[in-house]
Amino acid sequence: MSVNTAHINGGVLIHAGERILLFADDVSIEWSGQGDPTFKGTKTGRFYLTTHRLIFNNKNGNDAMQSFSFPFVTLSEVEIEQPVFGANYIKGKVRAQPNGNWIGEAKFKFTFKRGGAIDFGQAMLKAAYLATRGMNNDAPPPYVPPNTEWYAAPPPAYAPPPEGYYGWVPPRQQFPDNPPTDGVYMTQAPPPYPGLNPAYQPGGYPPPQGGYPPQGGYPPQGGAAGFASPADAKAAEAAQSAYYDPNRPQMAFVPPPAYYENPPSYSQATNKKEQ
Repeated sequence: MSVNTAHINGGVLIHAGERILLFADDVSIEWSGQGDPTFKGTKTGRFYLTTHRLIFNNKNGNDAMQSFSFPFVTLSEVEIEQPVFGANYIKGKVRAQPNGNWIGEAKFKFTFKRGGAIDFGQAMLKAAYLATRGMNNDAPPPYVPPNTEWYAAPPPAYAPPPEGYYGWVPPRQQFPDNPPTDGVYMTQAPPPYPGLNPAYQPGGYPPPQGGYPPQGGYPPQGGAAGFASPADAKAAEAAQSAYYDPNRPQMAFVPPPAYYENPPSYSQATNKKEQ
């Protein structure tokens, strides 16, 4: 797990090929067993359950902990609690990744102000199981900062494929909301730890020739990879300047102006908000 490595430009920062399975707003984290002052106080924000990890983004721009990354390989003792009195919650333990801006381990407690702790917890456990089955319990891989550009994520990153993974479909009916359309960013670096789609599942978006982002923006020349009808006339027309999703013909994704700017550092982002 790493601290302050999964946020940028007011949104969440994910790896190339990583997909968001569930999005939950108005969640909180309470920490214990960790002396680092960054962990003090209740943190309120958003959860992004992805194909490779759980990500927390803080809504308080002045908090020392702006984001938290929980790779599945760093989690242990995760349980869903249903107390007689009080709200349901998820608890567990997480180990630090080498170079992840903190050391040791910490216990966490997740609560959901809008409800859904049981469904989210079960999905989190299922995703973690599918992503890490067959692995040993070695120490998690070190966190490596992505020394690449970041850019607005293409639409497939916002939700899992309709067919799900290995026969399991995330409970989108309980969490129907997608993240804000201008709030998901992606680096060119692939995930450094295992996930649900290591070989890019059908319906996903394999890396275009030449890597991310493709020259000329999204989609790469020749059509949008991963969709059933890339030769569709509307798709071809929209491909000249935007990303077309045949499943949502009324919508088109257009990269924002800051498409190729390097992300600001955490201190720069914080100072900008204080001005």
